Amino acid sequence: MELGQLRAVLFDMDGTLVTSDASVERAWTTWAAEYGVDPVEVLSQAHGAPAESTAVRMLPHLDRAAWLAAAARQMELQYDDLSDVVAAPGAFEVLAVLDRRALPWAVVTSADHQLAKARLGAAGIEPPLLIAIEDITQGKPDPEGYLRAAELLGVDAQYCLVVEDAEVGLAAGRAAGAITAALKGLDGDIQLADLHDLAELLNRTGE
Repeated sequence: MELGQLRAVLFDMDGTLVTSDASVERAWTTWAAEYGVDPVEVLSQAHGAPAESTAVRMLPHLDRAAWLAAAARQMELQYDDLSDVVAAPGAFEVLAVLDRRALPWAVVTSADHQLAKARLGAAGIEPPLLIAIEDITQGKPDPEGYLRAAELLGVDAQYCLVVEDAEVGLAAGRAAGAITAALKGLDGDIQLADLHDLAELLNRTGE
């Protein structure tokens, strides 16, 4: 797909639209200490992935009920930690471009609705569509979330741009058949230094 054919943009939340890395890392570090696992290993696995899948990888000896409890505890650690959660650089700029171009957009996150709404609210962002972990059966890197967002927006996924800062999210976007834009030096169809880059790119292709 050429960007001139773009019909919708699907954003990850943490580290993409919202700067929340410090909050995420504090929660996972506390969680790792509580469960007796290596925090460095946890952080290398957790970013962008559903809490339950990280719990499964880090605590393989437990059963499903224990994994669900561990995931719930991790989310609990994050709900009230919003002290340094803000909109990512360029977020409002790129959303203004989408509004001007009348391009629909959505947020697709591995967080649950409670956490996603809290972080987006703290950042001053109100998405027209939010797909959280409760809305799907398989989290990233499975493409279900991005495919669901595209379906609800009435756009074929091949005409969507997925914007991500984690490899599991980029894998989900690729599997959905979307074009991918990668932050933090990751390998997507498009590499972005920040969302200012994306706003400039969308401005150019919309002319």
